[in-house]
Amino acid sequence: MAGEEIHVIGHINPDTDSVCSAIAYADLKRQVTGRSYIAKRAGQINAETRFVLQKFHVPEPDYLSDVRTQVFDIDVVQVPGVGSDISLKKAWEIMKEGTLATLPVVQQDGMLEGLITIEDIAKSYMDVYDSRVIAKAQTPFRNLIETLEGEMIAGDPDEIISSGKCLIAAANPDLMENYIEKDDIVILGNRYESQLCAIEMDAKCIIVCDGALVSFTIKKLAESKGCFIIKTPYDTYTATRLVNQSMPIRYFMKAKDLITFRRNDYIDDIRETMAQKRYRDFPIMDLNGRYYGMISRRSLLGARKKQLVLVDHNEIAQAVDGLDEAEVLEIIDHHRLADIQTGNPIYFRNEPVGSTTTIIAGMYQEKGLMPSEKLAGLMASAIVSDTVMFKSPTCTDRDRSMAERMARIANVSLKELGQQIFSASWSDDKTAEELLFTDFKDFHIAGHNLGVGQITCVNSEHILERKDEFLAVMRKTMEEKNYSLMLLMLTDVLREGTQLIYLGDEETIRQAFSPEARHNVVFLPHVMSRKKQIIPTLSAMWG
Repeated sequence: MAGEEIHVIGHINPDTDSVCSAIAYADLKRQVTGRSYIAKRAGQINAETRFVLQKFHVPEPDYLSDVRTQVFDIDVVQVPGVGSDISLKKAWEIMKEGTLATLPVVQQDGMLEGLITIEDIAKSYMDVYDSRVIAKAQTPFRNLIETLEGEMIAGDPDEIISSGKCLIAAANPDLMENYIEKDDIVILGNRYESQLCAIEMDAKCIIVCDGALVSFTIKKLAESKGCFIIKTPYDTYTATRLVNQSMPIRYFMKAKDLITFRRNDYIDDIRETMAQKRYRDFPIMDLNGRYYGMISRRSLLGARKKQLVLVDHNEIAQAVDGLDEAEVLEIIDHHRLADIQTGNPIYFRNEPVGSTTTIIAGMYQEKGLMPSEKLAGLMASAIVSDTVMFKSPTCTDRDRSMAERMARIANVSLKELGQQIFSASWSDDKTAEELLFTDFKDFHIAGHNLGVGQITCVNSEHILERKDEFLAVMRKTMEEKNYSLMLLMLTDVLREGTQLIYLGDEETIRQAFSPEARHNVVFLPHVMSRKKQIIPTLSAMWG
């Protein structure tokens, strides 16, 4: 358990507070516990957040789109791969020693070539009636020597058997001449005349059993005729059985239509496939497509849920996909209580401040720890961003004091930092869709579904020039998601108010915010917060 990763992650469509609080809290937990807490993000980094991360030279957290259980989260058996040239006997010994039912056949570059099972090896004994199968299987002489525990008296062990049949020289030489053909493999004993006859009949190899001596004359004759000689300590009966075991596994392995999975595959997606196939084991590939290990249906029973710490949200609609399959350990947030449920009691910290990062900065103090200059810069930026330079109604004295403390550690000016942050949030190069969903959240209030985006800026009039573009995207989104209302807040730091672009029932906007609402836009002075000024107003009106 101590070595498992714990993901610290904010909400989807992450803002600066969401990303920076995840990074800061992961660092705090690593210092306090010594465990592997890793900051993640549940969506694309917006321009403002990217600026902050680059300013303080902190890399972006990795993207985590789904926290359902994956192959990563189960114990994959590290079954070593074998080459396709090894003998059936060698494969059986490996499987017996490791109590394996399936053996992966892997190329030198790590790519999976095939699978050999116990059933495949059994069939090699029960279903083979072809005396020429040794040649058809392209069996190396080296395999014969290894399987027979023999000694090569004449010949090249690296040569491949490509023709001829395998037979036992049980008759006298006169009869042997009738059935020994060119390139045959002849199993025999210590009778000189039988050895001589086999060589004279152009046999490719003679296998001398019982450890019998091979005369100098026979050896020389064999060398001159290109005939191989293998001497084995086994008797004729045993040697005959072992010869078939020398065949390379590639002749019997399954190489087509292999069912494989990758380490990042989700258990939900592979479970049905595994249930439909009668295989005991399934190979797992790494992210580069190379063989990694094996799993069975039983492996799924030991799957470990991903462990999460949620920051800056406690609502299912704002959470990363697959949350119901994960184990939530902690929640650190500054929003209203919502609907996330857990199977066990957890550490839950929710405080009425303007930024989640404010809470985490205070936790550093509580633990007697000092954040690095980089992290302090991130935390100062997150507080400035989420409180709209301390002008949001959600802002508290604690937000301001924590931001000032972090700014001192990071050696930055809060005023200059705020101007840089809000200037970075806007770019004429971005599409209306990109800007709309930079900081966008879904809400469900009294049977009404709505989406609210927010762009914090220093020149809302300039952005408002693209109103028609925004409305076109909003109209399309409303149809796709069946929203009752859709809003885009252009929150102007300098004017201390919000240009509200809206789509939906105009009378609702007039009643909730301003009778002056018309033509899909209205200016709302002193409105800076989606959480504390927009959503509560609509909640009160809709009941």
